[in-house]
Amino acid sequence: MVSPSSILPKVADGPAEATPRRAKWWYVTFHNVTAMVGAGVLSLPYAMAHLGWGPGTLALVASWGITLYTLSLLIELHECVPGVRFDRLRDLGAHALGPRLGPWLVVPQQLIVQLGCDMVYMVTGGACLQKFAEIAFPRAAPLHQSYWICIFASFQFLLSQLPDLSAIAAVSLAAAAMSLSYSTISWAACVARGPVSGVSYAAYGGAAAGGTSGAADAAFRVCGALGQVAFAYAGHGVVLEIQATVPSTPTKPSRAPMWKGTVAAYLVTAACYFPVAIAGYWAFGRDVADNVLVALQRPPWLVAAANMMVVIHVIGSYQVYAMPAGPVLPCILWLKIKKPPRFSASWFANWGCIVVGVLLMVASTIGGLRSIIQDASTFQFYT
Repeated sequence: MVSPSSILPKVADGPAEATPRRAKWWYVTFHNVTAMVGAGVLSLPYAMAHLGWGPGTLALVASWGITLYTLSLLIELHECVPGVRFDRLRDLGAHALGPRLGPWLVVPQQLIVQLGCDMVYMVTGGACLQKFAEIAFPRAAPLHQSYWICIFASFQFLLSQLPDLSAIAAVSLAAAAMSLSYSTISWAACVARGPVSGVSYAAYGGAAAGGTSGAADAAFRVCGALGQVAFAYAGHGVVLEIQATVPSTPTKPSRAPMWKGTVAAYLVTAACYFPVAIAGYWAFGRDVADNVLVALQRPPWLVAAANMMVVIHVIGSYQVYAMPAGPVLPCILWLKIKKPPRFSASWFANWGCIVVGVLLMVASTIGGLRSIIQDASTFQFYT
């Protein structure tokens, strides 16, 4: 066991706490669903188009399993010191790696994930607001997407005045319900319309795409698709903050309801992700848009409703992320604190997740940068 840092977080639940911990396991469920199921689900058919049926399905299942496992590590580490609750990832990092190295290793990763997700949610919220307005009010003068993003940001400014996760429980519940609703609408609408005329599931690249250059482009796109799948399971950065809302006693530690709520959330996540990815790719093939709701045009009222549901959901998701890591960091902290025997099952599992996570991070970064460089000529700012 690593010796605890000189400054530990507050001792577990007491009457003097400013914010009582009263959350039940179902609060954990909808907070996790809100944090995880977001803009990423709508791009999963696009990722499937670049990965193909077999590798794409395997990537979805592997990401689901790995992230659930690494979330369980953080849940266990929340109270790894008797009488102490690590309510923030930076506190756990400082305990495991020391007060100097810990925050410098943990905080930048957490900020990159949370700020990156919030920026994506800002753009997604603005785009879906614009899509809803175009369908609901076809005769109205069009408004640039930048203004819709600003309108979405104004809602976030108001909600950001709420103090903590407990205060946004109702918003988070509504967001979780909307995520399940618009995911169901997305895959059901794809199934109802059936495959488009001339649908193709052929792989990208190869001779038909220009020989070596086509194969290289396909490889970069595969890297980007893996990054999209990984982004869809972004929820580690706030898991300790969510667990911090759950009461804990020596006889009833917080990890039991937290794990129960997390498993329930992952079942909901699977019900959202897998049907959307498979049905969207089945309906549109390799030509699917990077947002499957954009590809769907009919029935207009249902598409408009789904876009508004996305807006409501990302409003809640933004707040969950803004209120306070990928799968690599929990494994590092677990190995540092628990020190499992070398070559044991736990040792292999954690080092395997670290290797996969690092490779995925490198591949998705390369793919993302390649896509930005290649598509830069099509970007239109402030339009």
